[in-house]
Amino acid sequence: MMIFPQACSRSDVPVVTWRSRALLAALLAVVGFAGSQGALAQDRTAAKPNILLIIADDVGIDVTTDMYPGLIDQVMKQYGPTGHKHAHAAAIRGKPASTPRLDRLARQGMTFTNTWAHPFCSPTRASILTGLNGLGTRVLTYADPLSAKHTSFVQLLKDQGGYSTGLFGKWHLSGSPGRAAGAANFPGVKPKQAGFDVFTGNLNAAIPLYTQYDIHAQDTTTPPHEWRSSPAIERTLPGIAPTKYADVAWVADAIDWISAQEKSNPDKPWFAWVAFNSAHATAIQQPSAMTVPDRDLLDAPSLAEMEACGGEFGSNRPGNCSGEALMRAMTNAADTLTGKLLDAVDKLDPNTYVIFIGDNGTPMYGRPNLDFIDNLYLTKKGRGKGTPYQSGARVPLTIRGPQIAAGKTSNELTQAADLFSTTLALAGVEVPGQVSDADGTGKMLLDAVSLAPVLFGKEQSVRDPNRGYVVTETVNLMTNGTRYVGARNGRYTIACTEGAAADACEFYDLVSDPIQEYPLEEPASCEQYGNGTWQPTDQAWHFCRLVEVVLTHSYFKNQK
Repeated sequence: MMIFPQACSRSDVPVVTWRSRALLAALLAVVGFAGSQGALAQDRTAAKPNILLIIADDVGIDVTTDMYPGLIDQVMKQYGPTGHKHAHAAAIRGKPASTPRLDRLARQGMTFTNTWAHPFCSPTRASILTGLNGLGTRVLTYADPLSAKHTSFVQLLKDQGGYSTGLFGKWHLSGSPGRAAGAANFPGVKPKQAGFDVFTGNLNAAIPLYTQYDIHAQDTTTPPHEWRSSPAIERTLPGIAPTKYADVAWVADAIDWISAQEKSNPDKPWFAWVAFNSAHATAIQQPSAMTVPDRDLLDAPSLAEMEACGGEFGSNRPGNCSGEALMRAMTNAADTLTGKLLDAVDKLDPNTYVIFIGDNGTPMYGRPNLDFIDNLYLTKKGRGKGTPYQSGARVPLTIRGPQIAAGKTSNELTQAADLFSTTLALAGVEVPGQVSDADGTGKMLLDAVSLAPVLFGKEQSVRDPNRGYVVTETVNLMTNGTRYVGARNGRYTIACTEGAAADACEFYDLVSDPIQEYPLEEPASCEQYGNGTWQPTDQAWHFCRLVEVVLTHSYFKNQK
């Protein structure tokens, strides 16, 4: 088992070394671990609610801070002249995307300020679908296929809740298209195998261009492991001219399907998973890997920014537009389309829960016009998407719907996997305590916890602030397979890199240092944690507790 024999070797990080592997072995033997979780299924006396899940791609909380009024002011105060006195604190007040419809959605329900996802698209989507982290799903890179043997909350909604189920947009859980001779084409789970009645979208991680892609589809006549493929066609929406822009197609398909459900069987609830490609880069990288959206997908501020930098609308010809500006424009296009979707749903059936989440942090690829963080965070190099830092894992999450009070904010510690249990609870479907493993031969305890008690004002928290935890984990193929795990509780976090020169974990206090500028000193050993001398009132206790989590409840558990 890997054990992080010493702390970071960077000169600006306090260095304290681990003394022996035996120390950790003793720690784990003394402490033990309780993995049980509670779940609350809401008792529904009225008609079952519909549920709409919207997932934005590569959009971290830095791009969407307008959903969180006061967040930037708070962080500025912490790092400015009356706080840490950071020399570059002024850069915290950057430029997020214009997101008026998401801002309105946030005001209509509850926003969560401490939500983590996994650092890449498919690990997060696998966790949402299964309620398991990477240790359970075995989806650790953006190329890993998810097994069809897992328990899917969508299948439970369908079988136990009587829901119609539809998926529209990016899937990214079937793995990669086969390229080598004899390689399987998208060998992982397909949408119908996961419980969806219908699917229109794309199975890939990235589409070639936003106006050039294949539509992959499954309907009631398609075998669960097969799909049809056809070229993109023009679609339109109210106020949107006919276009092949991918996210327009996904939203138009979703609205058509929801409308058909409401017309054909208005008493039967539906669940729709709508996954934008925005604001993910495209497979075609030249002249840009980002897109200038169609004019009518942009609001006035975004339109003005694209016009000022000379971007050619509806193309990947960006003119002089920066990567940050293109990120803002693509996120604004997703915001516009979210508004079109919500307008249709609100008109069709207000008895609908709406969940919006990002799938990972904003990318910082380290190449010209492919660095996108322009707000909130100060240290950006080597962070963002693909890493276990706040900028790689912290994402926007907001939920609105019947019996959820408007204008509420929760600081509860949450993970994208929690949507597994939360969605079932909203539907009045019993949340299982255990789910199938990747082989379909055994059972695993859920990592997910239902957020329903928080949403309905019954509890302030569903995780213990000290012993409770969330994990973010990945293998980053873009940096030659760097193995990352982050773990956090209500206040503290560690960011761990296996295979680095020092096999290091960095330790941070996220209350006083939410953007991770000042690593804390680590204890010389965890003996006092293991023998019970330290308590949660001791800062060192939290470091040792989070190391314990990493070594027992992340995929580092299986590393030698």
